Amino acid sequence: MSRGFVREEDQEEIPIVAPRADLPANVTNYVTQVGMDELLDEKQQLIDEREHLDSTNEKESRIASNYISAKLQLLNERIVTAQIIDLSKQPQNEVRFGTLITLKIGEDTKLQCYQIVGVDEANIAKGKISFISPIARILTNKKVGDKAVLKLANEDRIFEIMEITY
Repeated sequence: MSRGFVREEDQEEIPIVAPRADLPANVTNYVTQVGMDELLDEKQQLIDEREHLDSTNEKESRIASNYISAKLQLLNERIVTAQIIDLSKQPQNEVRFGTLITLKIGEDTKLQCYQIVGVDEANIAKGKISFISPIARILTNKKVGDKAVLKLANEDRIFEIMEITY
């Protein structure tokens, strides 16, 4: 049927779902066990939310259900591609995926701690950086005492590894 014969009020909004954290094509979706648990918890919360939608307004309920289903589809793609890294099997004296690193940054006397995690688990406010971030890349395979240089537009930032823990 031609769209000219469809009432405008019968048209539903197509839900716009924000994409998940960027994971470039052909990059393995590494996660910690904590990261996988968080993904599974998020999935269960979305399922619970969809099951408890208010059904008094059928159209709004259907739109909300479609939105949640779209989010679940993106989340399920991440879950099925996730590869959990066993942190106990990582070399304990090198920076690798899952490492909690204590860093001295430049001349700052205050030490900073970061953990290298998967893209969905990354949260700078919690001290978690993605394994594909520039900082994680320059620190990978380094050891305590090593320095890594991040070239920025106006300066070079030097990171000295003070401690590595898992």
